[in-house]
Amino acid sequence: MKSSKPRHLLWFGFKMVIALCFLSYGLFAYLKLHSHVKLPSLHPPAFRTSPSSRYHHFEGTPKIAFLFLARRDLPLDFLWDSFFKNVDAAKFSIYIHSTPGFVFNETTTRSAFFYGQQLNYSIQVIWGESSMIEAEKLLLLAALHDPANQRFVLLSDSCVPLYNFSYLYSYLMSSSKSFVDSFIDVEEDRYSPKMSPVIRRDKWRKGSQWITLVRRHAKIVAEDYFVFPIFKEFCKRWPPKDVDDRKEIHQILDLAQYSLQSLLRIFKQHRNCIPDEHYVQTLLAMNGLEDELERRTLTFTMWNHSVTKAQTSWHPVTFDYDDASAKKIKEIK
Repeated sequence: MKSSKPRHLLWFGFKMVIALCFLSYGLFAYLKLHSHVKLPSLHPPAFRTSPSSRYHHFEGTPKIAFLFLARRDLPLDFLWDSFFKNVDAAKFSIYIHSTPGFVFNETTTRSAFFYGQQLNYSIQVIWGESSMIEAEKLLLLAALHDPANQRFVLLSDSCVPLYNFSYLYSYLMSSSKSFVDSFIDVEEDRYSPKMSPVIRRDKWRKGSQWITLVRRHAKIVAEDYFVFPIFKEFCKRWPPKDVDDRKEIHQILDLAQYSLQSLLRIFKQHRNCIPDEHYVQTLLAMNGLEDELERRTLTFTMWNHSVTKAQTSWHPVTFDYDDASAKKIKEIK
């Protein structure tokens, strides 16, 4: 009888240790789960793993990935068809982000180079909103799954090639840097203090949306789920697209109701921030990569500064057929 009590106490102590272990494990799992900020998903489940983490050094013929950000079709596909014709297919790949459900085939494009090259998980894109960045990230994610893609060129459905493929290929592959127009704009006040501390003011940059990235930088942009949510929340165009649905903005536009001071105060509260003019530039600056950039774009655009303020547009000049003279193209080149 004397020996049963110690055994009973020993068994009770053993069960207590096991129970405490399970309790500690459960508490640790709970804290770990809730210590992470849940960020919105930007891509399908198949893309949750890093598409390029298993590729370190690529050996073979490097490709240029042409990433077309299209509103629907590619109206200048016949020019791109001439550009890609007779080119080694091992040197380029094509990806198109178009309106959801749009398919590139013999009925929607004049070039076989674009058949079936659309992303099947595209989103609806609205100019001046963060959906533009999401579409760019989707294009980069898709292109990164091919380890041969070593340069990534973002294009619109209005872009045309000014040089032949051989010239462009040699130009891009001879440089180890990305081509990203990036600068500090002291005249505009698009930065919101609410972005801090994730995005510091001294890292805020502006530049052209049309970028050409090396693979390492493309991976950083595609796989960023930390900075992008801040842009999505605090960098928005204003007035927004749904202006007709906002009573507040209708009241603001009725200038008779407001003094100049009131208008200035309201416009200061609503910063007109265009995300795609800041995101890549700011993200790369935050990663300390500005020494790895040629801080200029390879896509020519012309902003007409000779028009009156009433005619000023948020978009660059559109070149028509009559503008495509040999003299004009030579000037641009």
